[in-house]
Amino acid sequence: MIYLNNYETIYILKPDVTDSVNLSLVNYYKGLLKEKGAKNIVVQHRGRRHLSYNIFHYYDGIYVQMNYQANGKLLHLLEKSMRFNNNIIRYLTTKQSMINSLNIY
Repeated sequence: MIYLNNYETIYILKPDVTDSVNLSLVNYYKGLLKEKGAKNIVVQHRGRRHLSYNIFHYYDGIYVQMNYQANGKLLHLLEKSMRFNNNIIRYLTTKQSMINSLNIY
């Protein structure tokens, strides 16, 4: 049995990305995660937000948040795919503790 960690990945799309491209990227990454064995995948659209500093001359970005359970190899594959996608200007993955993922305070 492979142990799965809880992860949260947030990626920022260029502000001029259309809704159809946005949806196709969400479906692509969700499918990639499912295909490679991720569990409990939840995708949330956070909408267009102003960036604290400009990234590649963009002042706004479209935020998408993904929460899932996966192993480290899958995480590496996902981030490599995001690195080479021209529509994504930033991404960040954090490992969530069990307490955070269960919302117990």
